[in-house]
Amino acid sequence: MAPPKEIDGSASVPAFYGKELRFRREQAGLTLQQTVEGSFYGASYLSEIERATRRMPVDLARHVDRLLSTDGFFERRCEDVRNARRGGHAQYFERVLNEEKNADAIEEWSPTLIPGLLQTREYARAVILATHPESTDEDVEEKVSARLERAQLFADSRRTPMVWMIVSEILLHQPMLPAGEMAEQLAHVSELARLRRIVPQILPWNRGPHPLMAGMAKVVTFPDAPPLVYLESHYTGDTIDDPSVVKQYSRAYDRLRAAALPPETSLALIERAADDYRDGRQRTRLG
Repeated sequence: MAPPKEIDGSASVPAFYGKELRFRREQAGLTLQQTVEGSFYGASYLSEIERATRRMPVDLARHVDRLLSTDGFFERRCEDVRNARRGGHAQYFERVLNEEKNADAIEEWSPTLIPGLLQTREYARAVILATHPESTDEDVEEKVSARLERAQLFADSRRTPMVWMIVSEILLHQPMLPAGEMAEQLAHVSELARLRRIVPQILPWNRGPHPLMAGMAKVVTFPDAPPLVYLESHYTGDTIDDPSVVKQYSRAYDRLRAAALPPETSLALIERAADDYRDGRQRTRLG
């Protein structure tokens, strides 16, 4: 077996953290599997933390500190790692950003916007400008590019998680962009569905009371770690990993899925709306 690749601890805060973790683990004579025994995480999860491609959750940091007798070092420093920002993304989004590509499934409800993973450049720019009107052109482009970079998740069909997106029917007829660009945005969603990268569902505008009415929610599950839920409002977000709360959101999402139109019907509505924008026949009201 080839030796593990050397980690450049000077590259970033996460890299320094991961290098120290590997050093302490190997100093104790433990394998990755032995280190995670008794936790809720898999060996692959710990390996990715050591290679700085994943961030350390607090509960795992506490487990490692107890096992390696490191006097709380990894718990104290995991906050520094989480705060090591990537350009173009809000700090509160960092944990979800790092976990999306490791997910087994991503299930998102987005009542007010096309989900970020599905946005075109023009749509993302319009959303960012509306949210941060004081930003410089450079800041806007950094945020747009960072958002589009997330879509690399769909590049490798062998590793793409199951991505299930439920959106409100209102979004199909909300002219966020000029007609031609709205057609491109909806066609992009349709293409991802046709390529079987996503499963889209539309919640009819007149469905009435339904689960998760208060706002967006994203349920993320993993093959090697406990699931989490991400909630977001205009200028803040919250990642929840309490098992009982995550279970409630997961069940609510299942009920919402049952209330939405079937994927095939939803895709037909998306494609019809794209055609309407393209042909100048977009609807100005629902009914």
